[in-house]
Amino acid sequence: MKLFIRVDASTQIGTGHVMRCLALAQAWQDAGGQVIFAIATEVPDLKARLNAEGMEVIYLAIQIGSAEDAEETAKLARQFNANWVVVDGYHFGAKYQKIIKEFELKLLFIDDYGHAKQYHADIVLNQNIHAYEELYRNRQPYTKLLLGTSYSLLRREFWQWRGWQRSLPLIAKKLLLTLGGADPDNVTLKVIQGLQQVEVEGLEVVVVVGASNPHYKQLRSASQKSRFPIYLKRNVTNMPELMAWADVAVTAGGSTCWELAFMGLPSLIVILADNQWSSAKKLSGVSGINLGWHENISTTEIAAAVSELITSTQTRSEMVKRGQELVDGKGIARVLMCFYDQ
Repeated sequence: MKLFIRVDASTQIGTGHVMRCLALAQAWQDAGGQVIFAIATEVPDLKARLNAEGMEVIYLAIQIGSAEDAEETAKLARQFNANWVVVDGYHFGAKYQKIIKEFELKLLFIDDYGHAKQYHADIVLNQNIHAYEELYRNRQPYTKLLLGTSYSLLRREFWQWRGWQRSLPLIAKKLLLTLGGADPDNVTLKVIQGLQQVEVEGLEVVVVVGASNPHYKQLRSASQKSRFPIYLKRNVTNMPELMAWADVAVTAGGSTCWELAFMGLPSLIVILADNQWSSAKKLSGVSGINLGWHENISTTEIAAAVSELITSTQTRSEMVKRGQELVDGKGIARVLMCFYDQ
């Protein structure tokens, strides 16, 4: 059984699309299958990780989302005798899906907000809390919808943490800061500056910086000047351990939110992209608190929100419970079953 995945990553695109496809690829591998990634952007760090996991990576020198892209993807999938094609990215629309289907291939389309005018895929997967059927009103009669957080794509490293119980300190002193794989606007630095205003003894911070983040040197300098310990980590593969270590998190409104919910880690959500609005609003008061658009938040407001969350045991306790109810960690198995049913 072969799975052919078409996805991209960059400073502008981020790394979230690749990382959730990696989760699907790992599950496919564990079921005895082979995985091939087709990527049209230069991502040496991600390519190295995929190769290390035993996955083949093919580079496509084409315009992302074009008809040529779709045709080349379909031809390669046929060449590899792929059982399924997975497509994930906002550049891929209705025409792209239609071309893939014209090659008589099975197609899973990963979507976040109904960005395509029409859907031709065999399966459309939207793992977000705000997913609803009306987003995909213009779909083929055969198109199956997988909607909501019960289909959250968690990578292999999270699977062993199902059923884990979090302890709640009276005052939260360990904070995880993770704003995606790219963070082109360097909002991470703004949060670090805000944290300098938090008055709590014994505060420790781990900052996770993704492969596509261009601000590493600046963040390293800010971390070294901090009045409390900040540990800067790059290209980590042990996110569950870091989430288990932390008492609270500051995160973007992307796919990491489902990992944090699963790990029962109360979070402050900063919106970095337009497509994060809906999830951030729906999650606010559930497993996190929505701080709003990053440009509209001051460092003083960041400090105040962190201070309030780390001192409120009751709020954190409710977020732990609701988050783990929201994401049970079995989403990947549910998606695989749908592959077999088609």
